[in-house]
Amino acid sequence: MTDVFAANPVWRNVIGSSDEVTPKHLEKSPRNWTETDVSAWLSSIGVKEQYIKKLHEEEVDGRTLLALTEDFLKTQICMKSGPAHLIIQKRDSLLNSQRNKQPTTGKSSELEQKKSVKGLHITEESSEVTLRDKDAKKRQADWKECGLSSKEDCKPRPFDEEGIDFIYVKHRVLQPESGAFNLTSPCHEYKSFALAATLDRTRLQAKFAREVFKFATGCMNVRSNGTIHFGVMDSKENEGYVHGEIIGIPVKEKDIYVDSLDLSERSFRSDKDQVLQCVRPPRFIEVMDRESTEKRYVVEVDIVPLLSIVKNKVYAVRLPNFKEATNKLEFEKEVIVRRVGSKTEPVSDKDLGDFYQRVKDRDAQRDEAEKKQFLIAPEICQDLGRKLTMLLTNGKKFIAKDKWFILVTNKFKSNDLSNIDWLLNMNVFCVFDFDPDSKISGLCCKYLEHHTANMHFLQSYRLPAGMSIKEFTNHLHLFEQTSWIFCNGRSDFKGNETSCDEMTWIKTKMTFLRESVSLICKQILPKGTFQVIFLLTSPVEKPLLHTFYEFFTDMEGHEDIICICELETNYQKWQSFAEGSCGKEAVNNSSIVGMKMSHINATLQHVQPVKAHVRKHLPVFVKGTCLLETQIEEQMYSLEILTVNHCDESTKEFINEEKENIERQFYRGGRVTWLNFWLAEHKYVEEVIERDAYHETSRLLNDALKHNIDQTPVNCINIYHHPGSGGSTVARQVLWHYRKDLRCAVVKPYPTSVVAQHAVELREYEEKDPQKCLPVLLLLEDTDKEYLGDLRNELEVAVNIKRIQYGTLCFILLNCRRSHDPEKRCKESPLQNVSVTHKLSDQEKRKFAGKRQALEERFAPQFILTFVLMSEGFSQDYIQDFVKHLLQDIDQKSIVTRLIHYVALLNTYVQNSFISQSHCEALLALTVHLERFRQHAFESLLSDQAKLVFLHLRDEQTHIESVRIIHPLVAKEILQQLLGGKQTQSRLAMTFLCENVLFEHRFGREEYLSFLRQLFLRRSRISKGDEYDSFFSPLIEHVCDNEKNPNEAIELLKEAFERFHQDPFFAQQLARLHYTYEKFEEAKHWAETAAKQRPNDSYILDTKGQVYRKWFQAKCKAMENENKPKTAQNTVDAVETALKALDCFQECERAANADMENVNSSGFFAEVEVGCSLLKLISSLQVFANRTNGHAECMKYLLTDYIPEELDCAWEPFHGRLKKLHKTMQDALEWISEDLSYFQTDIGDEEETSESPEEKISHPLTWLAKKSAEYGKYFSEADCVVILQQGQTLESKLTPFQKRMIIYHLGGGNIISILSKLSDQKDAVRRLEHILTFYPSNPLKAKFTQRDIVNYIAAHISLNCLSPQPHKADPLKELQALCRQFPSDKRKCLPSALFLLTLLFWPEDHDTNQERESKYEIVQSAVEHLEKDYWTKMKDIPQRKRRIYTHFFLGNGNGLDKFVHKRKFDKTTKWFSVSEKRLKWFSGEAWKSPEIASMLKRVSGWTEDRVVYLEGPQKKKFNILPLFVPSVPHGNENITFYLGFTFRGPVACNILVKK
Repeated sequence: MTDVFAANPVWRNVIGSSDEVTPKHLEKSPRNWTETDVSAWLSSIGVKEQYIKKLHEEEVDGRTLLALTEDFLKTQICMKSGPAHLIIQKRDSLLNSQRNKQPTTGKSSELEQKKSVKGLHITEESSEVTLRDKDAKKRQADWKECGLSSKEDCKPRPFDEEGIDFIYVKHRVLQPESGAFNLTSPCHEYKSFALAATLDRTRLQAKFAREVFKFATGCMNVRSNGTIHFGVMDSKENEGYVHGEIIGIPVKEKDIYVDSLDLSERSFRSDKDQVLQCVRPPRFIEVMDRESTEKRYVVEVDIVPLLSIVKNKVYAVRLPNFKEATNKLEFEKEVIVRRVGSKTEPVSDKDLGDFYQRVKDRDAQRDEAEKKQFLIAPEICQDLGRKLTMLLTNGKKFIAKDKWFILVTNKFKSNDLSNIDWLLNMNVFCVFDFDPDSKISGLCCKYLEHHTANMHFLQSYRLPAGMSIKEFTNHLHLFEQTSWIFCNGRSDFKGNETSCDEMTWIKTKMTFLRESVSLICKQILPKGTFQVIFLLTSPVEKPLLHTFYEFFTDMEGHEDIICICELETNYQKWQSFAEGSCGKEAVNNSSIVGMKMSHINATLQHVQPVKAHVRKHLPVFVKGTCLLETQIEEQMYSLEILTVNHCDESTKEFINEEKENIERQFYRGGRVTWLNFWLAEHKYVEEVIERDAYHETSRLLNDALKHNIDQTPVNCINIYHHPGSGGSTVARQVLWHYRKDLRCAVVKPYPTSVVAQHAVELREYEEKDPQKCLPVLLLLEDTDKEYLGDLRNELEVAVNIKRIQYGTLCFILLNCRRSHDPEKRCKESPLQNVSVTHKLSDQEKRKFAGKRQALEERFAPQFILTFVLMSEGFSQDYIQDFVKHLLQDIDQKSIVTRLIHYVALLNTYVQNSFISQSHCEALLALTVHLERFRQHAFESLLSDQAKLVFLHLRDEQTHIESVRIIHPLVAKEILQQLLGGKQTQSRLAMTFLCENVLFEHRFGREEYLSFLRQLFLRRSRISKGDEYDSFFSPLIEHVCDNEKNPNEAIELLKEAFERFHQDPFFAQQLARLHYTYEKFEEAKHWAETAAKQRPNDSYILDTKGQVYRKWFQAKCKAMENENKPKTAQNTVDAVETALKALDCFQECERAANADMENVNSSGFFAEVEVGCSLLKLISSLQVFANRTNGHAECMKYLLTDYIPEELDCAWEPFHGRLKKLHKTMQDALEWISEDLSYFQTDIGDEEETSESPEEKISHPLTWLAKKSAEYGKYFSEADCVVILQQGQTLESKLTPFQKRMIIYHLGGGNIISILSKLSDQKDAVRRLEHILTFYPSNPLKAKFTQRDIVNYIAAHISLNCLSPQPHKADPLKELQALCRQFPSDKRKCLPSALFLLTLLFWPEDHDTNQERESKYEIVQSAVEHLEKDYWTKMKDIPQRKRRIYTHFFLGNGNGLDKFVHKRKFDKTTKWFSVSEKRLKWFSGEAWKSPEIASMLKRVSGWTEDRVVYLEGPQKKKFNILPLFVPSVPHGNENITFYLGFTFRGPVACNILVKK
C-alpha cells in the first residue's frame, strides 16, 4: 500500500477528524473519490494498513464508501468492531460537515446530493439482509439527520385552469417568489401560514383576507397575473426548511377560506365587484406526504387583472386586521400597493403622482401581453401511435415475446373493456388493481374470460421467513399464471378485505405496497426483463401515486415505466407528481395522453408477435380436433402442451423478421424450439436433420401404440444421450411429429402429484368416455430415476381410480436423460432404450455434410459453431484446433477473460449450469440506463472470443437471460488451454469462490449458489449419467489426483464452508477429505462441527463414525508394520478409537430409525465391520495368541465376568463395553437380516446407488453371509472350527451358545443367510444338512429361543427346495408342531416367525373343512400383525422406493414341496437386464412362460371395489394384497391368481378374470 501514500505525503501527518486539513483532491465530494483517495482518507483517520490494503484490493471507491455498513466491514473484510465503527462514524461526520458547508440553493449541488443518496439506497439494498429490515430504516434516519435527504423541485399548479386534478408532494420546492415580468406569467408569493391556520374562524379569515387583498391589489395595480400560495415556506429563517418548500396546512373547513373574501365589501369601497372579478376563489391542492397520514393542503388564490376590468384604474385597499387589544376586527386606513420584485409594497406619497401618470403605459403593456397570449400557435399534434409502439417495443419492430409486463390500473370504463385484446396477448406478470369491483365488472372480470389468474392481496407478497424466492414464486405460481393483486379491497370477497379511503389506505396498506413492489423489482424480476404500464382510466388517487413512487425508486429510474391515459384531466395530477421525481421531459417522453383505448388496441396489435384471439387445437379419439381453451391450458401449468396448430399464431411479419435469428441460435448450440420445426414444416427454412435415434424412438413408440391385451397403462421409452449430442432435439422432434395423433406435452419441474393430475386432465379434456381417449405422450428431460418412478406410480394410481380397462395404454413417458455411455444402456434394454451419441453413423454423416454446406452458404462458420462441431463428430483434434485458434491473442488480464474462465469451469463440472446475464453485468460493472440498449451494451463489452463461445439463453419460465459456453466439450478444452501450465483449476476455483460481486449479486442468486455448491459437493453418479461413481465432487478429485494437491482441495472446501455460512455439508466433506488423507485430528474436528449443526442427521453421524473407523484401521495398520507383539498397553489407543466408532454408528442407527422419510442402514453395516475388526485385534493380543487355549481364554473374557490379569488395569474403561460386543453385533446382524427380508434389492441393479456419502454395500446378501460367518467364527471355539473343517462331529460336547455360533459360522444364523443359499447353490445342500446336525435330535423337547425355531424351520424349508428328500427334512406336521412354541401373543412374535406361520399353516388340498378353517385363522392372525410390522418398517417412504420382496410362491405340490422359491424362475428371465425383468413381470408377460405355469398353482377368489379376496375362509373374508395394482379388474369379478409369500403377508400375482 505504500504507493497510495507516496502520492499523498501530507496524509502521513493528518490524524483525527475529517474536519481537519484536507488535501486539494479530497475537497471534491466523497462520492467522486477514487480507491486511492479512499485509502488516503482511511489512513488519515488512523485505520490500520492491513485493513486499508484489503479495502483497496476490494476496489472500494467513493461511491462504495457511501454504501458501506458496519456489518459488511466485519463479515466481509473481517475487521474488528472498533475500526469498523470508527470508519462508519467518521464517514457520516465527513458527509455531515460537507453538507453544512454547501449552500442550500444551487441546483447542481442539490442534484449531486440527490444522486448520492439514491446511490446509497441502491447499494445498501443489494446486501443479502431483508430489504426493509430495521437497520436499513435506522440508517435512513441517520442520513436524514446528516441533512442528506435532498429536496426535489416541482412546478406550481397550471395557472387559472378549471377542472385540473393537481397534487403537491410535501418537501418538494417551488421556484423562488417572483415579480411581474411579462404580466401574463403569474408572479408568486408564499406564506407558510403555519400558525394562522390554527386560529379561530374570525382571526383566520382576517389574516387570510389581509394577505390575499394586499397581494391582489399589488398585482392589479401593476396589471400582472399572480398566485399567492398558503402552506409554502416564505423565508429561510425556518430551520430545516428552504424557501418555496411545500409544507401544507391543515384545513378543517374550506368555507372559512372561501367566505373570508366577503370582507372585500369593507376593504374596497367602490371597486369591490371589479376586485372580485379579478380574484379567483381559493383552490385547495392536496399535499401528499409519504411519511404521514394527516391531510394537508396548499391554499392558492389566482389573480387575473384582465384589461377589460382594470383599464384606467388604480386600486386602494383597507387591509383587515384583528386587534387583540379590543378583541375585534378593524380595517386599516386606505393604502395603494404595488408589486415590486418579489414583494408587495405601498406606493410612497412622493411616487404617487408618477404612479397615476403611468397607468396608461401599464394598460398598453397589458393589452399587448394579452394579445400575445391569444396569438400563441396551437401545439403540433404528436404521433402518439409511433410513440406508443416505440415505448413498448424498445425501438424494435415487435414487442419482445419474452418480456414481462406489470400493469397498474384503476377503474375501467365499460366501453374500454371491449378493447383490451392487446393486453390478452402480453405476458402479464401481475396487475396492481385499485378497483375493488374489478372481479365483478372490471378489467379482472374481462381478463378471466380469456386467461387464468390468481387473486392476491398486497399482503400475499410478504416473503415468509426461511422461504427462498424460488419457493415463493412457485407458491404463488408467479411465472405460470397472472397474479391479480387487489390493492384496495375486493368487493366480492367474503374475507375481511374491504376498500378504504385514501388516508386509511396509507395507514393500513402502504407498507404492504412497499414490500410487494420491492420484492418484485429487487428479488424476482431483474431490471430490463419487465416494463410497468400505468393505465389510468379514471381519476387518479394518492395510492396510485405512491405506487409510482415505489416503482420509480425500486427500479432505479423511469426508463421502464410507461403511463397511458386517455383524459388530460386524469393525467394532470399524475404528471404533477411524476415530474417531481424524474423531470418534465422524462415524464412527457414516457406518457401517452389523449389516445382512446380502441386506438391503443388497434395500434399495438400490429407490433405483437402473435395474432389476437388465438385458437389452439388438440387431437381427439375419433380422429378430429377440439378447441383448447387458454384458461384450461393455463390451469395445467405443470405441462407445456403441444397443440395440433402449434406456432400458427405467430404473425407473418414476426416470422419474416426473426426466422434467421431463430435458426442461427439453434445451430450455434441453443436448445431447439417449436418454431424451428414449424419454420421447417412450412418451408421457411430447410428441415431439421432427423437422426437415426429419431427413427428408432418412433419405431418403439409405434410398437407401444399397437393394441396388446397385456399392455401396461403407463409405458416408458428412454433416450440416453451424451451431453450436447442432440438428445433433447430428437425427443422434441418425436413430440412434434406425433402432436396430431397423440396428446403431447413437456413436463415442467413440478411435483409428480401435480404433473399426474394435469396429465389426466389433458388426457380426458373434451373426451366423452375415459375408456376411449388418446394416449398422452409426456417428455421428461434430465429428471432422476426417482422422479420418473414417482410420476409413473402417480399415473398408475390415477388410472386405477378412473377404472380404465386393463390393457389400455394411457400414458407414454419419453424420458430423455444424459448418460456417459448411452450405447451400453441401449444394449441392456433394447426394447425400452434408445441412444444418441456424439458419433455419427455413415448415413448421418452424409446428412450433416449436406446440411453444413447449405448453412455455410448463409452463415459465417462462427454462427453455426455447434452444428460444425457436431458434423465433425466432436472429434477431440477438431475441438483442440478450434479452441487453440479461438484463444489466439486473447487478453489474459481482461475481466471478460476472467468471466470466460468462470463459465468454463462451471460448465466443465456442473451439468446444465450457466451464469445469469445479470451476474455477468455486475462483474463487468455494466450499468445501462436505457433497457433498449441493454443487450447491445452487454455484448459490446464482450471480447471477440467471448462473443464466439458464449451462448445466450433465456429461461423459458422467467425469461431471465444467462450465458453458457456453446458445448460442454468446448468448455472443458477452453479451461485446459486457458489455464495452460500457468494456473491450476484449484486456484481458479478459489478466485471464483471469492468473487464477491458474483456471490452477493441478488438476481438469479439461488441458481448461482446451487451451481457453486454442486461444483464443490456433487459427486459423480453413473445413475445420473456420469462416467463413474466418485467419492468427492469431480473438481475436488481433480485437485487431489491430477494436481496432486489435497491441501489445496482442503483450503477450497474450508473457504466454501465459510462462504456458505458454515454449511454442515461442507464440514462433512472436509471430514471425509481429511480422513482420506489420514489427517484424523482435523477430520474429527470437521465431523464434530457438522454433527453439532445437524445432530439428528444419520448420514453426518455415519461420517463421524467413519472418521474413527478409518483412524482405528490406520492404528491397526501401524501396529502391523511395527511388527511388535501386541499388548494391552500398546493397543489401548486403538481399542478406544474402535469403541468411539461403535458409539457413533449406534448413534447413527438411532437417528436413522427416527427419521421417517429416509432409509439409512449404513450404521448397522459399519457397526458389524468395526466389531469384526476389533475382535480380530483382541484375538491377536499376545495374552491370547501365544497360548494353546488362547481362543478359549479370549471367549471367556468376552462372554463371562473373567478378566485376564494382563488386561485388567490397561483396559479398565473398556471391559463393560467389550463384554457386550457379541450382543450388539448380533442385534445389528439381525436388523440387517430383517430389513433384507422385507425389501431385498435386485442384486446388480445398475441404478441402485445410495445417496449416503460413505461406501455403499453393493451386494448386501453376500456381505451378510460373509460377516455372519466371520462373527460366528470369532465366538465359537477354535478347535470346533478345526474339527468342522475336518468334517468330524462333536455336537454332544458343545454348549447351546457354542452351537449357535457354529451355526452362525456355517451361514445359518439368520433367516436371510439361510434363504440366500437358495440363490447361491454351490455346496448349499451339504451346508444346510451340516447346520441341521447342530440342532437337537428331538427339537420339540429342546429349549429353543424364537430365533432358533425360525432358523431351524427356514433351514428345513430351504433344504427341501434344493433337495426334496423326505428322510432328510422334517415333515410339515413336525414343523407345524414346533411353531406352537412361538409366543401365543402375536405382538411378541418376530416378523420372521409370523412369516413362517403364513407359509406352514397354508391349508392343503386334502384338509378337512375344520382343519382348513383353523389354519386360515392362524394365517389371518399372523398377517394382521405382519401388516403392522410392515408399516413400522416402511415409515413414510413411497412403496415404489421399497418394493416388498416375494420369497416363495404357492406351487402344485403338497407338504413342504408346495413352496417354490423365486430363484427357480431365474432361468426363464436370466437373459434380460434388471429393468427388463421388472417390465416383464409387471406387464404379466413372464407369468405366461410354460415352465412357470407348470410349477405354480392358481387359486380362486373375487374382487369387490378393487379389493382382492381369497376363496376358502368361511368365518372372515381374507383380503389379499395385489402385487401389481393396475392388474386388478375394475368391476366386481371372479378371478384366479398366483399366490406369493412376503413379510407383509400373502400377495396376489398375475390376476386373471375367470372366463
